[in-house]
Amino acid sequence: MELTNIHDIKELLDRHGFHFSKAKGQNFLTQAWVPQRMAREAGVEQDCGVLEVGPGIGPLTQQLCLRAGKVVAVELDQRLRPVLAETLGEFDNLELVFGDVLKLDVPALVREKFGDLRPKACANLPYYITSDILAALLEARCFESVTVMVQKEVAQRICAAPGSAAYGAFTVFCQYHAQPEILFDVPAGCFIPQPKVTSAVLHLAVRRQPVCPVRDEQLFFRVVRASFAQRRKTLVNGLAGAFGGLSKERLTQCVTDCGFAPNVRGETLSIPDFSRLADAIGNALRE
Repeated sequence: MELTNIHDIKELLDRHGFHFSKAKGQNFLTQAWVPQRMAREAGVEQDCGVLEVGPGIGPLTQQLCLRAGKVVAVELDQRLRPVLAETLGEFDNLELVFGDVLKLDVPALVREKFGDLRPKACANLPYYITSDILAALLEARCFESVTVMVQKEVAQRICAAPGSAAYGAFTVFCQYHAQPEILFDVPAGCFIPQPKVTSAVLHLAVRRQPVCPVRDEQLFFRVVRASFAQRRKTLVNGLAGAFGGLSKERLTQCVTDCGFAPNVRGETLSIPDFSRLADAIGNALRE
């Protein structure tokens, strides 16, 4: 059975009485080159343990199993249990976990399942919950890299530079944890059913060292979120909504003490800029 052949897919799903769920964002690949290239460019080798999220009927899982020492695939949809038993039953280096990845202790799972293998994550993420899953994988801080297929617009936002229209709080979050790179686009015609958008495969090399020193990570991200909360307003106005205990005058002083103009906008700041600003605000809060 060819897991990207549209006729084989339809026969498989009909045989198991499976129907696509819009609520779960299910779109299955129909072009073999996509999972092949994705697994290859993710750098998966025999000394790797790979966590996959949302295997679907298993075309990417199959390619990962052919390359990796072990694959753990987490699937939310229990209806796919008999389907995956049929499509992937030949692989003894695969373990299927049925459940919600957002409710799992990912670092503990990686330690338990992969041992001395180099841990990587690779997945075709459901569009409706892309940010949540990607955030969980990066915050787990247990992977060498995370390679995911997402909407092209999301991939561009993650890779955006300061000052660009796509640059936002999620950009800063992802670039704080990893170095992102768009590997290739995946047209809508590569799926069944076809989504209304183009997808892209994004590789995030997890940083071993931070971009810059961050004294208080929680405060840092609080400042980042506040800075983008009101994009059309100045940075000071955005910060005022999140740090009500500080006057606008004091917040303006924090901004100017960091070398920024008093009317600067948050979307122009880099990660080191946000770090300096968070330190200044932290000092002001402790006064």
